[in-house]
Amino acid sequence: MNGEARKKVQSRVNRIAGQVAGIQRMLEDDRYCVDILTQIAAVRSALDALGVELLTSHMKSCVVGHGTETEHACAKPMTQEELLAEMQVALSRFLK
Repeated sequence: MNGEARKKVQSRVNRIAGQVAGIQRMLEDDRYCVDILTQIAAVRSALDALGVELLTSHMKSCVVGHGTETEHACAKPMTQEELLAEMQVALSRFLK
């Protein structure tokens, strides 16, 4: 992941952490349950968007870029079948 993409992802993570902290404060303040549930839905949506961004980045750098020396430093050498199996695992975990 390049520097700009990393900053964008980190910004999203920080925003999500703030939303979760907000839910904690809402619980401590004994806020209305529906308001808390609304915030939980917002966090879920933010996490989904983050996951899509990370999956897209992974596909660009580690799958499409595989073998071009542009993949992530942690990417290990794999055959196309192994790459496909890894994507299937990643997608199944993300979509649960």
